[in-house]
Amino acid sequence: MNFTHLFAFYEVARAGSVSAGAERLHVSQPAVTREIRDLEERLGMSLFDRLPRGVALTEAGTILFDYADRIFTLANAAESQLKELAGLGAGHMKIGASGTLGVYLVPDMIAGFNASHPRVAIDLTVTNTERVEAGLRDLTFTLGFIEGPFDDTILHARCIGSDEIAVVAAAGHPRAGSRLMARELVGQAVIMREPGSGTRAIVEEAYVRIGLSIEPLMSVSDTEAIKRMLLAQHALAYVSVLSVKDELRRGELTIIDVEDLSIKRPLYMVWVKGRSLSPSSQALFDLVVDSTAASVDSAYRTRETPKVIPRRKSAT
Repeated sequence: MNFTHLFAFYEVARAGSVSAGAERLHVSQPAVTREIRDLEERLGMSLFDRLPRGVALTEAGTILFDYADRIFTLANAAESQLKELAGLGAGHMKIGASGTLGVYLVPDMIAGFNASHPRVAIDLTVTNTERVEAGLRDLTFTLGFIEGPFDDTILHARCIGSDEIAVVAAAGHPRAGSRLMARELVGQAVIMREPGSGTRAIVEEAYVRIGLSIEPLMSVSDTEAIKRMLLAQHALAYVSVLSVKDELRRGELTIIDVEDLSIKRPLYMVWVKGRSLSPSSQALFDLVVDSTAASVDSAYRTRETPKVIPRRKSAT
């Protein structure tokens, strides 16, 4: 069915005459008459009874008008909602964040975004770096926040800050306040994040670079659980300094200096190459860029993809 014909019929039916319908459509009366005649010929039935003053719907016209009314009401609603989306009066986006950023950094970003765009719904999934990358590839997420190595053939990235991975222990640990060498931690009761996490990957890469390998006593997928374990036993853990800043401030945990190994990493906002960001995702992107610009080295202030460390394939 030709929707130009249908819209002409709809406006004439609403106006009650061809001349009034032509005025609503801002076209000539003969043009509207042709549109309706073409529609009636296509359908093989009359839609209007011509009266001395105006027109009246036939039975077929009444049925068609009901459908036309629903069609154009839906069309107007769709247009209205899309305009609202473009103006960020509404919207919905799904983002993924690896453990450290998802718990200790991204919530503050979302709070700032919600203050400006309260009607945009956000679904945040906190998982590890590999799963965030997978969610971006299968289009589950529109934006991701990660701290680990990633596939730069698939993802664009923007550096939004930096973090340090340090050896942390309870303040009462026997080695608290001491200085260690990296090799002294090999074979020690060290707790690390699970394989696939950005924190685990970057620690393993750092040990490989100095000719060592480290096998943790325990792998734990939740940083809060690791902190509880440190407070409950004499263990050491490689964790993000960002994730323990409150415990360090309160004196519950302490950083143990490893003299020959410093592990620092950039934090990234990532998105899929070739995929356009929705208006809401673009607004969050811009907010994050603006809010982190001062803390990021000038080399990373463009939207170009920063240099990344290729992910080393794990044995699992």
